[in-house]
Amino acid sequence: MSDIFKELADAVMTQNINGTVEKTKEALANGTPALDIIQKGLSEGMKVVGERFETGELFLPQIMMSAKAMSGAMEILEPELAKGDGSESAGYCISFVQAGDIHDIGNRLVSTMLGANGFTVKVLGVDIENEVVVDEVKKAGADKVLLVGSALMTTSMLGQKDLMVMINEEGIRAKVKCMFGGAPVSQSWIDEIGADGTAENAADAVVVAKKIMA
Repeated sequence: MSDIFKELADAVMTQNINGTVEKTKEALANGTPALDIIQKGLSEGMKVVGERFETGELFLPQIMMSAKAMSGAMEILEPELAKGDGSESAGYCISFVQAGDIHDIGNRLVSTMLGANGFTVKVLGVDIENEVVVDEVKKAGADKVLLVGSALMTTSMLGQKDLMVMINEEGIRAKVKCMFGGAPVSQSWIDEIGADGTAENAADAVVVAKKIMA
């Protein structure tokens, strides 16, 4: 990891809100691509924070401070990421963070990237119950809807399985494509719950989304 990426990661890990913003501005000024700042710096720091939370080394207030630090950086970076090409919509997308989870950085990034690549994105936010997601699908006027759900923790990840069951029980599976992400999510998990795809990062999420919505 180069110095600037390490400094960005460290700023997030130490809940240094002002430092994270300043390092982000510094990286942009030096010509570092916004996506690299996020994926190679900020996200690496947030990944460590998530791991430490899972093992009990960090607690919710610290998680929230790290998330606030990264949110400050994202406010600077999102306009850079959102410079799309103005092409016709690639599809309608409902984006959300699973119930029991307040970590929205990855989900926000994927939502921004999808929007920049032609998708019409409705962002529901964090800690979203499955019933709310299903209601949004039913209200959507589109013939086909892409669900983009994320979970940082293994506990909230289990809600993705419940959501797939609910979608099938409600008889709306045929119009829904489901893409889930988050640190604990793997392709084997996607196969197990009967979803349609996952991605390693936000750039890959765009590729996967276009493929499953084609």
